[in-house]
Amino acid sequence: MSPREDVSEERKEQILDAATEVFAQKGFDHARMDDIVEETGLSKGALYWYFKSKDDIIFGIMDRLFRLEFRELEEIKQSESSATEALRGFTEVAIKDINRMVHFMPITYEFLALAFRNKLVQKAIKQYMNSYVSILDPLIQRGVESGEFKKVNPREVSAAVGAIIEGTMLLWVYDRNLIEPEKNIRASITLLLDGVKA
Repeated sequence: MSPREDVSEERKEQILDAATEVFAQKGFDHARMDDIVEETGLSKGALYWYFKSKDDIIFGIMDRLFRLEFRELEEIKQSESSATEALRGFTEVAIKDINRMVHFMPITYEFLALAFRNKLVQKAIKQYMNSYVSILDPLIQRGVESGEFKKVNPREVSAAVGAIIEGTMLLWVYDRNLIEPEKNIRASITLLLDGVKA
């Protein structure tokens, strides 16, 4: 007999929270299922009931991170605001997500490192990037069609937005005294918007 749905979801979240802490401290390679068992306080059998392997847990964390972010971004995509306001809203959601995840930034970069040698992680990150583009492209196209933006290539502008956000965080990892993520991301997006405005 399977657990009640509410208990099941609660347990899954508990395991993912614990695993995120363990992975942030030890990295994917050095973390063991036993470490996650210890962090959750559950039995090993209970852990394996919900997740069959460490890889399953890793994908669970990735899926949860992306789902939370894209729920809010989809709302922006559907809004009636101008393209400029929507892109600023997109930026604020991205910043909020970064602030929520600063403690777990090592995991984010572990995902990127895994993508070089793990086809499934590569596929998941590709889907993540495509989801970003599927939200940004229509916003930029809307700005072009309304005359708010120059006749720019939406895909190129989407790539620039992604590069600003991801690149700023990478620079911050290199030197935290050089970069203030919120300030630098907002300033760079403003420069980009000034460049595409009609």
